[in-house]
Amino acid sequence: MKRKLMLLLTCLFVGIGLVTAQITKVTGTVISEEDGLPVVGASILVKGTTVGTVTDMDGKFTLSNVPSSAKTLVISFIGMTSQEVGIKANVSVVLKSDTEILDEVVVTAYGTSKKGTFTGSAGVMKADKIEQRQVSNVSQALSGAVAGVQVQSSNGQPGTSATVRIRGIGSINAGTDPLYVVDGIPFDGDLSSINTADIESITVLKDAASTALYGARGANGIIMVTTKKGKMGKATVNFDAKWGSNSRAVKNYDVLESAQEYLEREYSAIYNTGLYNLNYDAAKANAYANSAITTKTNGGNGYQIYTLPEGQSLIGMDGRLNPNATLGYNDGKHYFTPDNWSDIMFNPTLRQEYNLSVSGSTDRNNFYVSLGYLDDGGLVSGSGFERTSGRVRDDYQVNKWLKVGVNASFNYSKSFYPGDQTASASSGNAFMMANWIAPVYPMYVRDAQGNIMTNKGRQVFDYGTVKDAGRDRSFMSISNPAGQLAYDKTEYLMDILNANWYAEITPLAGLTLAARYGFSIDNTRYHALQNAYMGQFASMGGAVTQRQERTSGFNQQYSANYQFTLKEHHHFDLSAIYDGYTYKYERVSASGSYLYNPEDFFVDNAAKQKNGGGYGHERASIGYIGRVNYSYDDKYIANVSFRRDGSSRFAPENRWGNFWSASAAWMLTKEEFMNKFEWVNMLKLKASFGQQGNDAIGNNYAWQDQFTITGSDSGWADGTLYYKGNPDLSWETSTSYNIGVDFALFGNSLSGTIEYFGRKSSDMLYYKPVAGSMGYTQIPMNIGSMTNSGIEIDLNYDIINRKNITWNVNLNATSVKNKINELHPDLNGRLIDGTRIYEEGESMYRLYLPEWAGVNPENGVAQYWAKDEDGNRIKTEDLNIANKYKVTTGDLLPDVYGGLGTSVNAFGFDASIQLAYQLGGEIRDYGYQMLMHNGYTSSAGRNWHTDIRDAWTPENRNTDVPRMSASDKYANSTSTRFMVSSDYLAINNITVGYTLPRHIVNKMGLSKVRVYFSGDNLGMLTARKGLDPRQGFTSASTATYTAIRTLSGGISLSF
Repeated sequence: MKRKLMLLLTCLFVGIGLVTAQITKVTGTVISEEDGLPVVGASILVKGTTVGTVTDMDGKFTLSNVPSSAKTLVISFIGMTSQEVGIKANVSVVLKSDTEILDEVVVTAYGTSKKGTFTGSAGVMKADKIEQRQVSNVSQALSGAVAGVQVQSSNGQPGTSATVRIRGIGSINAGTDPLYVVDGIPFDGDLSSINTADIESITVLKDAASTALYGARGANGIIMVTTKKGKMGKATVNFDAKWGSNSRAVKNYDVLESAQEYLEREYSAIYNTGLYNLNYDAAKANAYANSAITTKTNGGNGYQIYTLPEGQSLIGMDGRLNPNATLGYNDGKHYFTPDNWSDIMFNPTLRQEYNLSVSGSTDRNNFYVSLGYLDDGGLVSGSGFERTSGRVRDDYQVNKWLKVGVNASFNYSKSFYPGDQTASASSGNAFMMANWIAPVYPMYVRDAQGNIMTNKGRQVFDYGTVKDAGRDRSFMSISNPAGQLAYDKTEYLMDILNANWYAEITPLAGLTLAARYGFSIDNTRYHALQNAYMGQFASMGGAVTQRQERTSGFNQQYSANYQFTLKEHHHFDLSAIYDGYTYKYERVSASGSYLYNPEDFFVDNAAKQKNGGGYGHERASIGYIGRVNYSYDDKYIANVSFRRDGSSRFAPENRWGNFWSASAAWMLTKEEFMNKFEWVNMLKLKASFGQQGNDAIGNNYAWQDQFTITGSDSGWADGTLYYKGNPDLSWETSTSYNIGVDFALFGNSLSGTIEYFGRKSSDMLYYKPVAGSMGYTQIPMNIGSMTNSGIEIDLNYDIINRKNITWNVNLNATSVKNKINELHPDLNGRLIDGTRIYEEGESMYRLYLPEWAGVNPENGVAQYWAKDEDGNRIKTEDLNIANKYKVTTGDLLPDVYGGLGTSVNAFGFDASIQLAYQLGGEIRDYGYQMLMHNGYTSSAGRNWHTDIRDAWTPENRNTDVPRMSASDKYANSTSTRFMVSSDYLAINNITVGYTLPRHIVNKMGLSKVRVYFSGDNLGMLTARKGLDPRQGFTSASTATYTAIRTLSGGISLSF
């Protein structure tokens, strides 16, 4: 027995020795959890020894001298959480990002700052969120993404910029757009020239401490765009392709779709005029309405589209269509039948986008090169956007004391931008026509057999004139947007170059001297050809317009920055900066008609009415800046800055202004008394206060009188004054404050910011209206003051954060209140401008309107509130009287707006949804108003909202919809009747994807493969179908180019 036991023990020890011998050599791989890529340069250390190594370019390592007694490896890398793993022959390690070790970097004015020491207010949108949005203009991607940022768009055409407001509007007339800064240089170019695939992050700077260093141009906030750089390690090639289709995101209002129902409603309007206004009896009113309905007079639509038996009327005494009537009418030469204008004009279009980039970094050189192509078909034919873009960025450390860099992009874009689509009253507006036209009109001219006629191989469109098909349309005669979009040609050809370059010298430790230059040039060629075949220009033989525009901007910055530490705890950062900026715009144009070649854009092709002209303007600004940052062990932080600004927009004696800011922060979690609160990972209090100037009055020579040039062959004549300058005009001043708290709790799973802010604009730049008898109608001046104040909340919560599963939710909310503090003394505390009213002590977002009083139940006529001689409220049917007693609406601004979203990643699958919302405001629903006319003559041929079915009749007296009448012009007049909630909840984006496992991808010679599906503008809940409150603060309509819904699938490759 002993011999057997000894033999067993001997075998056991031999086995242990063999195992020990096998693990003296350890190999392994280290990858990043964030992107699944190898971690280059990670430290591998055998715990308790000095034996170690680092990972190679593929994240791999080998240890060949591991002591037999060692049990554990320690793997670490800067910015990632260290891990300890048991020793075995082959080790696979996934490192997680550690925000506590490497604090998040915030891009600020003239540099960067760690989030922990940042004293201002900023919101960040990172590349992964930006790339999800399928937009052709970076401004469109910000909706709902950053607290305090409100995005509106009254023009959904591809390539156009959204209206972005940061913490409200700070001025009545002065510019309110934020400043865009790309890689540290203010950006003057077209925002559509920035390829979103090249963007690493977007940082929105919101308070004076963050924006003051950019002076007047940053008075309305700053949007910092940082483009991508290479990452340390071997060069990486990324390719992304997506294909999809566009459709309307905002459908039309619920309108009448039946020709029969429309004609019966139209008949009732004309019939009621005969019955109530002309005092006809029922039979005579019926005959009167039947005779007028197919004409262009007395409320008729001008077309006959039903065939009737001889001697019979279209509409019977019961107000219903003659049952013997058949749809379609032949006058012997043409056949008339209605078309669905919306279905014909709004067909799905293709959107395709391709992006290729090559990037990499070494200890001395960092480079990024990209190419991109976008073809976005828009919503209607002839309104697409096409862009080819390229970018080169390179940063090179020449030696220890010199670093240089360049970042240049070139874009060629072709925008089919028919401007009619943004003008609600334009005859070429496809959205207005399709949404508002009655369902009785043909789009095409047809021959007697019902075939669409052609002219030189082109389909002939019905423009609603007698010369087209013998009929004269009541609604928008001489108009057919489908014909104009098909045969007219409008295009903008843009060559855009944006470049910046720099050199940094470090002559001694802590001191950096830098020179940065930024240059942008936008050469735009505009071509417009109005076709010679049909439409309003056919009688002129067609027409052409050519225009050449050149916009250029040049920025130069010189800075000295010195950083040093005293007694180990006191950290100083001192900066002195010069900032110079010049802007220039030039334009020449020519036009003509009667074309020799109807397909040729050039004006030399025109024989008649040749005209030409040109003009230009320029401006400049200079800033001298000083800044001091102080930190005591990153626990107590303070910042002070001063800027002296000069602007050419003001007279020499008023050209200069002095502005400053100060801010401070206290990192409480660095205090010993906070150690007992282990669940509090980061807690920081911060506050800022400062002033900025605003010179954006809109005219670069606003301090000078401006004249038109007149004369003839015999000599010059005295110029005509058309702009009255004001030499006393000076800076509008914005004073801002911000108080907030940044926090991270429960192991950094819950983080966020809560801020209270305010901004007071004084000496506001404003155009005061004056009588036009002097040749001008307004004078620029500084008047009064206005305040915006509110609160912002930005929250992020990691519900699950594990190796293979993560789930995050985010929410931001902003509430802003606006108040006019003071107006010019001449205004006596009140200014009325059309439907807008500006009054001291009140919000500037109020309307001044007649007050709706409902419908008179006795006769169905619209009523409005007025007052009698004793001041008592009375109802009146005369709008002219009601106009003397207009009322102000409440504040139209929403009580709160913001965004929310969630994202999930699990075992290679990912899904996310991003929403935007707005609650508590009001808006005038102009589109609904236009569709709720009562058949008045000037509205004949315009469709009705289905709510018209509730119009007053003797049998339906309890209603809020006035009776149909072709002679009552006040039924849908602008009033409080059409004010409606501006609440909305919009689905901005939904994305789902799958990243293939690495072992499969590596066999293909790739490092990463992801396939995905994405949808933008997928849906929206509002108070009424067809209403889009994102179009503006005060009114909205479907009569302009609406938002685009895009559904796409794509693939991303890395190798």
